Amino acid sequence: MSARSYLFVPGNRAERFEKARASGADAVILDLEDAVQPQQKSSARDAVLGHMDAARPAFVRINAADTHWFNDDVATFANHPGVAGIVLPKAETREQIETVLEHAHLSLTILPLVETALGFANLTSLCTTPRVQRIVFGTLDFQIDLNLEGDGEELDMFRSQIVLASRLAGLAAPVDGVSTVLDDPVAIEFEARRGRRFGYGAKLCIHPKQIDAVHRAYSWTAAEQVWAARVLQAVEASGGAAVSVDGKMVDMPVILKARRIVGAS
Repeated sequence: MSARSYLFVPGNRAERFEKARASGADAVILDLEDAVQPQQKSSARDAVLGHMDAARPAFVRINAADTHWFNDDVATFANHPGVAGIVLPKAETREQIETVLEHAHLSLTILPLVETALGFANLTSLCTTPRVQRIVFGTLDFQIDLNLEGDGEELDMFRSQIVLASRLAGLAAPVDGVSTVLDDPVAIEFEARRGRRFGYGAKLCIHPKQIDAVHRAYSWTAAEQVWAARVLQAVEASGGAAVSVDGKMVDMPVILKARRIVGAS
């Protein structure tokens, strides 16, 4: 099953690395980019490198390709067996990903962060680059780059296009951007469910407090599981005849959804 939650942990906070691994997040991203001030980039890289464990691979968000830290980050982490994947910020071209892959071990995956207008414009190219596992929508930086005010309907078209491009390329469902809310599980779950309704399969997290709400949002509820079981039971009992559940006709898309729910339970 694909990860539902990706938890960022600052690369300059080594005391949090093990806490992040024990947080319950499906995946951990050791962050060298936004969470680390320029004067700490080198020491953070050393701290993350010292924590890498081939028995427990983690993701690393390196610095963007247009920074002078990029080449050293790639050389340090792309071929390390303790790195499951590289999160590439401000991903804009296929060539940027290929530069990482030139140094990569055979199982390394790439998670491009689409957070600029150019990255979005080149979405199809990013999706079809080898080793790209899924697209991550960097909603906060994207709003800044396009001068958008808000992360609701303002982003709806962009969210849908990312889902469509991912599906056409055969990628896992994309990862939605972070929520800045920390202490309101209801609000966090609401934001995560919005992404799920648009076809997203996971969400970035910036604090362990967010994980449970995100997992609830990306899991089938008890009521949905009961409904799916009833649909499949009704179909089996019908012997191929037309059947309805709760007054609604059960056609093939409904059956497929019920099978998906039961299969994931």
